[in-house]
Amino acid sequence: MNKLSPGWFSELSSLWPGQCMSLAVEKVLYSGKSKFQKIDVFKSKSHGVVLCLDDVIQVTENDEFSYQEMITHIPINCHPNPEKVLVIGGGDGGAVRELDKHPNVKEIVLCEIDEEVIEISKKFVPFLASGFQSEKLTINIGDGFEFMKNHKNSFDVIITDSSDPIGPAASLFQKSYYELLKQALRPGGIVCSQGECMWLHLDIIKELMNDCKGLFPVVDYAYTSIPTYPSGSIGFILCSLNPDTSFKKPIFKVDDNLADELQLRYYSDKIHEASFALPRFVMKALKS
Repeated sequence: MNKLSPGWFSELSSLWPGQCMSLAVEKVLYSGKSKFQKIDVFKSKSHGVVLCLDDVIQVTENDEFSYQEMITHIPINCHPNPEKVLVIGGGDGGAVRELDKHPNVKEIVLCEIDEEVIEISKKFVPFLASGFQSEKLTINIGDGFEFMKNHKNSFDVIITDSSDPIGPAASLFQKSYYELLKQALRPGGIVCSQGECMWLHLDIIKELMNDCKGLFPVVDYAYTSIPTYPSGSIGFILCSLNPDTSFKKPIFKVDDNLADELQLRYYSDKIHEASFALPRFVMKALKS
């Protein structure tokens, strides 16, 4: 049902029935299939270069910084010493790009199952793939489950930069995945995972957060605005092994001067705190 050709791309999915995001296509840059998924890249008329996996928009040049900055700087700035960070997924390089900016991060490990996403990103979305130039980075091509089974008690922060819970990413939205995340963390470690859209997937969010509350002493939910994601927003599920963690109050402060130095376009101290101010219908659902 999705259309990718000179004309329009329309993002249709059972995960957001009855609605879709459509972008006018200026030029198709790449279209093919890896061992795991369909990969498309095109130049849009309004949002720059667009990367799609299995006909779902992953990033656009115009608004990617909102997602990339928030999924990384929220958890990193809540950890007292986030020296070693693992990224599960994130094959476009955007999360690594942001983590590389943080002065306390000494080592970044990327575990991506689909090597072709990395190579295609390097060629067609260099504004994201610049992260792969980081001297802090080690890349592991393989399954995140297996990687974490072999790396227990190894990371201060783990970020799951995944697509939606269909296809290769479906297993990343299960309790068993968070059990592995917990085992792979060092004492006091923090997890931040792509947490779907509160307007569309509140049942998924509620179930997953309830599972997490049985594993971690501190669990919270934040969200960000991003125009080209379904319903214009995306959330993050945050978990900490440190019972004293307050996700709403970052330890590492980013004032305007530092934000300019780090080339941040969305994240700030105020946005960090505001991202946890949830609408009443979401608060009620997550508390029930």
